[in-house]
Amino acid sequence: MSDPETNRESGRTFMPKFDAAGLLSAVVQHAETGEVLMVAFMDAEALAMTRQTGVAHFHSRSRGKLWKKGETSGHVLNVRQVLVDCDQDALVIKALPAGPTCHTGARSCFYRQLDGEWLSQVENTE
Repeated sequence: MSDPETNRESGRTFMPKFDAAGLLSAVVQHAETGEVLMVAFMDAEALAMTRQTGVAHFHSRSRGKLWKKGETSGHVLNVRQVLVDCDQDALVIKALPAGPTCHTGARSCFYRQLDGEWLSQVENTE
């Protein structure tokens, strides 16, 4: 009989490990450039919808429901690859964005850097 944790870490079976709130972290990277676009959370429903449709879905913690990225803006994330970390509690989603990823209009949600005690812009937000 195999140990479930050993199977999770070295086996071939996808066994996502959701936290106590039923979520796992998802880092979204641009599939071609590797740029980090955003970080969000997925529950079982969001993960299933992402796998089924090929378009990134997440769990909105503020609204407490399924959220299709780009459902109102049209700036969906077309998933090309999903990488699973060693203990299956975090994902890297490589996607091609159909427009800006950030709700501010920036290409990435990571458009500022920490300079001492201040934030400065690192890219054009248009």
